[in-house]
Amino acid sequence: ALWDRSPCLPQLIKMARAAAKHLIERYYHQLTEGCGNEACTNEACGSSPGFQRMDNNAAAIKALELYKNNAKLCDPHPSKKGASSAFPENSAKGAHNFSACSNGKMNHKDLPPTREDFRDLNYLTEEKVYEILSLCSETEDYSPLIRVIGRVFSSAESLVQSFRKAKQHTKEELKSLQAKDEDKDEDEKETASGSSTAMEVEPEASSGDGPSHGENNVQKFGPVEVSVDIDAVRRVYDRLLSNEKIEAAFLNALVYLSPNVECDLTYHNVYAADPNYLNVFIIVMENSNLHSPEYLEIALPQFCKAMSKLPLPALAKLARLWSQYGADQIRRLVETFQQLITYTVISNEFSSDNLVNEDDGVVAATKCLKIVYYANVLGGDLDTDHNEEEDDEPIPESSELTLQELLGEERRNKKGPRVDPLETELGIRASDCRKPLITFEDFINEPLNEVLEMDKDYTFFKVETESKFSFMTCPFILNAVTKNLGLYYDNRIRMYSERRITALYSLVQGQQLNPYLRLKVRRDHIIDDALVRLEMIAMENPADLKKQLYVEFEGEQGVDEGGVSKEFFQLVVEEIFNPDIGMFTYDESTKLFWFNPSSFENEGQFTLIGIVLGLAIYNNCILDVHFPMVVYRKLMGKKGTFRDLADSHPVLYQSLKDLLEYEGNVEEDMMITFQISQTDLFGNPLMYDLKEGGDKIPVTNENRKDFVALYAEYMLNKSVEKQFKAFRRGFHMVTNESPLKYLFRPEEIELLICGSRNLDFQALEESTEYDGGYNKDSRIIKDFWETVHSFGQEQKRLFLQFTTGTDRAPVGGLGKLKMIIAKNGPDSDRLPTSHTCFNVLLLPEYSTIEKLRERLLKAITYAKGFGML
Repeated sequence: ALWDRSPCLPQLIKMARAAAKHLIERYYHQLTEGCGNEACTNEACGSSPGFQRMDNNAAAIKALELYKNNAKLCDPHPSKKGASSAFPENSAKGAHNFSACSNGKMNHKDLPPTREDFRDLNYLTEEKVYEILSLCSETEDYSPLIRVIGRVFSSAESLVQSFRKAKQHTKEELKSLQAKDEDKDEDEKETASGSSTAMEVEPEASSGDGPSHGENNVQKFGPVEVSVDIDAVRRVYDRLLSNEKIEAAFLNALVYLSPNVECDLTYHNVYAADPNYLNVFIIVMENSNLHSPEYLEIALPQFCKAMSKLPLPALAKLARLWSQYGADQIRRLVETFQQLITYTVISNEFSSDNLVNEDDGVVAATKCLKIVYYANVLGGDLDTDHNEEEDDEPIPESSELTLQELLGEERRNKKGPRVDPLETELGIRASDCRKPLITFEDFINEPLNEVLEMDKDYTFFKVETESKFSFMTCPFILNAVTKNLGLYYDNRIRMYSERRITALYSLVQGQQLNPYLRLKVRRDHIIDDALVRLEMIAMENPADLKKQLYVEFEGEQGVDEGGVSKEFFQLVVEEIFNPDIGMFTYDESTKLFWFNPSSFENEGQFTLIGIVLGLAIYNNCILDVHFPMVVYRKLMGKKGTFRDLADSHPVLYQSLKDLLEYEGNVEEDMMITFQISQTDLFGNPLMYDLKEGGDKIPVTNENRKDFVALYAEYMLNKSVEKQFKAFRRGFHMVTNESPLKYLFRPEEIELLICGSRNLDFQALEESTEYDGGYNKDSRIIKDFWETVHSFGQEQKRLFLQFTTGTDRAPVGGLGKLKMIIAKNGPDSDRLPTSHTCFNVLLLPEYSTIEKLRERLLKAITYAKGFGML
């Protein structure tokens, strides 16, 4: 009866709880940040000289204890910019000053009187902000607006209600809302809504993402509707951020808001209850000053931690919303998170004992950057339709699998590398994006790459524990060199694992120990020998392909420490890409190879070259292969389309482009049909119908797009389907369990296989080391570099081939090569020699620069094979 007669009580109790919450938060901030007074005598204040620092969890527990004991609270020092000083309504006195009230509102006797305090304003609209701003401008007293911003922007509940769109309801929605209103008590309605915009809240909650774990595929790429008026928020920020005092209120409010939001998302599942909770993040991220130094210290790291706690559907919705913003807004978001990462990295000394992986601010900012990354992909030029079908025939499992299971070492990723959950939720892949809104390079953070301990990061990546974060789960932030190092660790550990399993298997089964992938080949029959051996391995036990490669040329003395393998790869590539063999066609204009659709070679030959490419990546060797980018896109699961013809078949591409842009009558002027003509190896014409009865279907202005699409589909996919499937199958035999697809984009795969075409010999000189008595100031070393820099491009490639076994720069350029020049005796007529396995050049101390040049040119021009020196 008492509750029925006192409509003010439920509201009063709710406010008492809110006041208690604010009081606990005051204690928490006092413990973690202090009051700002360096001479503070309160033992429970972070500013006290004898205060012992504690982590956030301990501070939260201590805050509860202080609240129960009604402990002393410090008054914020005038110099302190903490959250509590920005809005006095949340102070201790204000929290205690609620008493029996007639209107259900709290009394703030400690606040100075103002003409209009707007204490009952629990949310903001654009009009209300301008109204308060106008009143403040008249009196030149902005404290009322600062207090309102402090109260609204420090409360998630208030932000969710603020800056709502004016929404016109349908008749059905109005009837539904009317029915709901009739079922509610008048006071409950007033408490739940807190404003006249309550009717705008409900429809959005039902039309948003909701708490479901997945989205309807039909709606995935449609416009994202949210209840917040983003344009209004931007206009408000533009008006207010120019005032320093008001800007400080936003900063302090964010410090106060973030821990509460993080707690709500972590423990209370607020997004599932109300999808409009996302408005908090939408509104805050529109603040264009977030990347300024004032925010980087405390406010932005805390907010990033809160954002990283959003559930997967919310992250996906945020990514889809941001994808509609455009390139400039995406760049601003990227710069905000990158600024925080860079600031934190350069402000701290990270090492193997103090890992950057353990910095909560950097980790949270990286997770937030992932949302922007996928927004950048979604907002770019997407191609989600043209995906290669997986091979019908699965790659056979290793016979060692049973033993692995017995040993408790079953392979974790039999079906290949992991997939990012956000990628799955959005239904897209990075490789689907032809051209993002801003370049992928903008997401790479070089300072982070420099301090990242990749061996530790790779360990966290493989273990997949929630307590340890791996930046390999966010490969967009890593450069190609860092990712290649992660791949190197994966390959070497897999090689070691295969050796260990083989040793154990030989003990159990009594079989001959064979811990390496050994290939013994004749130089004159290298393709036949390699093909037979690799085919046997692929049929009997594909896991052997993941062992470390050792190559031996029959009749030659050379222990394979990497150099023999390099030459093996080079010879195989030279042989298999020889136009006389006919496996690939060569385009003189593009200098690129393409699969020959009428090749006489069997599928095993194409499987071999696929295996060779996989082994080259697996064994960290660079190959001199020249494929168009569409090959690497197809290896990553995409089909070739009309746009890929520009790279692979430029003449055909230009012809089809002219056809699409032709302004006359295509049917009458060009007289072409849906039947095309190709030539075989002997120049004989071969006819192919793009549609059934294609020779009777004319190409018209209306169907020419269809003709172009089918033509490209035939040239890049159907005509070479058998050859490419065999090629891809060989590649996947080696890389199917590797994180290759997860880490690298198609253009980076090309860099891994082919190396960089940019030969910066200045970088090579700077990174070269010396041994045996030479140093960078030695006369002969100065003569050597003067000679090498004077070489032409072809001679430089020959020199690289002679010294390192390949004429390409590794990932990251020649500066990553680490070449060594060692003294090989006094002046003599001996030629320079090299250990290509270790990138070592053995150089006699020639007496003159002319002799050095003559001897060096002779060595690099005629060097081939491994024999006695």
